[in-house]
Amino acid sequence: MSTRVVYTDLDGTMVGPRGSFWHTEGRELTAEPAATLLELHRAGVALVLVSGRTFEQVVEAARIFAADGAIAELGATISWDAARQTHRLIGALPAEHAGRTPTAVMAELGVVDALVAQYPGQVEWHAPWHATHQTDALLRGRLDPLAVDAWLAERGLGWLTLKDNGALPRTARTTLAPAEVPARVYHLMPRGITKGAAIAWDLERRGLTPAEAVAIGDSVSDLEMAPAVGRLWITANGATVDGMADLLAAVPNVSVTDAPMGEGWAQAVRASL
Repeated sequence: MSTRVVYTDLDGTMVGPRGSFWHTEGRELTAEPAATLLELHRAGVALVLVSGRTFEQVVEAARIFAADGAIAELGATISWDAARQTHRLIGALPAEHAGRTPTAVMAELGVVDALVAQYPGQVEWHAPWHATHQTDALLRGRLDPLAVDAWLAERGLGWLTLKDNGALPRTARTTLAPAEVPARVYHLMPRGITKGAAIAWDLERRGLTPAEAVAIGDSVSDLEMAPAVGRLWITANGATVDGMADLLAAVPNVSVTDAPMGEGWAQAVRASL
């Protein structure tokens, strides 16, 4: 089937350094992503932004890029009709906390404070962007998500999981302990909330099949989009992350672009039209 909708990550995928749509990974000017976006719209293919950003941030970006929908906080909130309609996924949030936001529950339980104490100098809030998140605790650091998940389970918090959403620029300012490897962005959130689950819900709403959808991303968390679409593209900058090669080998419908970030995004879109 022909592609009817493209679901795309933003940071490190559709946009490059400092969120620019006009710069390559090497900070050279390029019009390639913009020209490709125009081709996408002229072809009548819907564009949906799928990001770890807050609902307000993704909706604003959707207006700028003329997107047909927006999925925020790593799949937690799905919006359409210019954000006049929304649907929220709650995942494995325990029934006793129904009606409350996951971030409020985590704050009451002191989960992030305990995590910081467990891994001193290795994790902190991803300030100031964490402040308005309602579903996930937005963090940055150098952690092993599997080890953190085991630590959570030991404390009766197995309904939570830590998701890796890509590397921070080496120039990013943090109070983390010095290290050779760049810090990464993490989302601590209820299990069952994924970009893939949100895409599957949105496709059903649109009356489309996975074969009619393509997804583009750059991080480990973006691999969760693969089961929901016919083809997942990972931009070259994401494919070089430590451990990513093994993860990619386990995804049968994934392809890696030749170029990183916006240029790679343009390649993926054109291959899908």
